[in-house]
Amino acid sequence: MTSTEHGEVAVPGTPAEAQRQRGMFGVSGSGDTSGFGGLVRVAPGSAVTLHSSERPYGEYFDEVMDAIEFALGPNRFAATVQRVVVDRGELTVYVARERLVRLCKTLRDHEALRFELLSSVSGVDYLGSGGAHEDRLHVVYHVTSMTFRRRIRLEVAVPVDDAIVPSVTGVYPTADWQERETWDMFGIDFAGHPGLTRILMPDDWDGFPQRKDYPLGGVPVDYKGATIPPPDERRSYR
Repeated sequence: MTSTEHGEVAVPGTPAEAQRQRGMFGVSGSGDTSGFGGLVRVAPGSAVTLHSSERPYGEYFDEVMDAIEFALGPNRFAATVQRVVVDRGELTVYVARERLVRLCKTLRDHEALRFELLSSVSGVDYLGSGGAHEDRLHVVYHVTSMTFRRRIRLEVAVPVDDAIVPSVTGVYPTADWQERETWDMFGIDFAGHPGLTRILMPDDWDGFPQRKDYPLGGVPVDYKGATIPPPDERRSYR
């Protein structure tokens, strides 16, 4: 790889311009002041890591993974953990969705782990990230051990046409409204959730606004007699 005069990275063998995707929403020359219009991403992207990091992972990560394997047993561990990625000082464990609830119970209850708190559940859409990765919708869980002052990330990937993940509300009650928000924004169904309904959008809303193929803007908004057009029709985007 080589760097251009603007500090961007170009891959040898391809025209540099063909590899750059400018702006979060594909908007340029708009007068955008959000900062997103100035983003430059090299394409095709590699946002989804398809291989595991090599041992030793460093910090407390090896100890955590050893404890998980001991608690589950080698066979269940191999069926549960798809890959382990350590990047920028953070540990991400990619989990088979059918094994997610069992792993969460193990993380919470095993004396060598004690990840008592689920602090966050969120969704990610990797549409257009490149490669052969078809499971573009991801659910990301941040779990924290208050006993050992440790934090790890769990990640489950599903395809759009089968976007179903088991709910972990029975293990971590804090997942309740967070799974509702992930369903609302990304259309990921959490099987077994006690009340999976819209939480941000109206109940009759069509579509899932944070999917990458959702149109920018949406519908005009009426507010106190004034009509506010969608963002892509406002003056700064013309």
